[in-house]
Amino acid sequence: MTDPELLKREVTHLVFDQYGTVVDMQGGLTEAVTPFLKDKGWDGRPDQFVTWWRRTHFENSMIDALMDRGHTPYRQIGHRAVSVVMDRAGISYTQDEVRWLVSQIEALKPFPDVIAALERLRSRYQLAILSNGDRDMLEASKPHIGFDFNAVISVQEAGYFKPHWKTYATAERLLETDRTDILFVANHEFDCVGAKSFGMRTAFIDRRKRPFGAWPKQPDLIVSDFREMAEVLA
Repeated sequence: MTDPELLKREVTHLVFDQYGTVVDMQGGLTEAVTPFLKDKGWDGRPDQFVTWWRRTHFENSMIDALMDRGHTPYRQIGHRAVSVVMDRAGISYTQDEVRWLVSQIEALKPFPDVIAALERLRSRYQLAILSNGDRDMLEASKPHIGFDFNAVISVQEAGYFKPHWKTYATAERLLETDRTDILFVANHEFDCVGAKSFGMRTAFIDRRKRPFGAWPKQPDLIVSDFREMAEVLA
């Protein structure tokens, strides 16, 4: 890993993934789907349903980026993923219910340690979001997060989902800084690998206590949560 003092000296921008890094996607969606699944009479685990949903969404978004035939909105990918998972679970549903489930992503709350840490980091760095979410979804989520970032960037601006290199290049361009000035922060291994491959510094938030894969592009910093990150970098 990189010496934190070097990061503090050279980094001017912290850029965060939103879903699963700033906001608690697994916990928040599990809470949202639990009464819905109970009403449907489904006796499976709500958290497993959300895991299926998220994995299916991720796979579909990667396929969309690899086909390179135009960017499909995050919301549309989400509708397809939820529908497939409910088909798999044998749950009957309407398209209104699909739309409602995906809309819950916009109301996700930040992890408990996030806001206080961001307030500490604000005095030293420019803070931004780079998310796979659609522009309007990210706009709708702002009051639920309750923190005013310097910039909120959707990958719609690049036309690809992360970890395509053009997403990080778009953030670099819109933030009007050099990639080496940016520390990209994510709870997801793939996102850290993508940003580091582009030339950004990276920080891995290891909330789930999982080893980082044996990638040649390792993170510059590994911390357990935002509070620890603020202790190291603020």
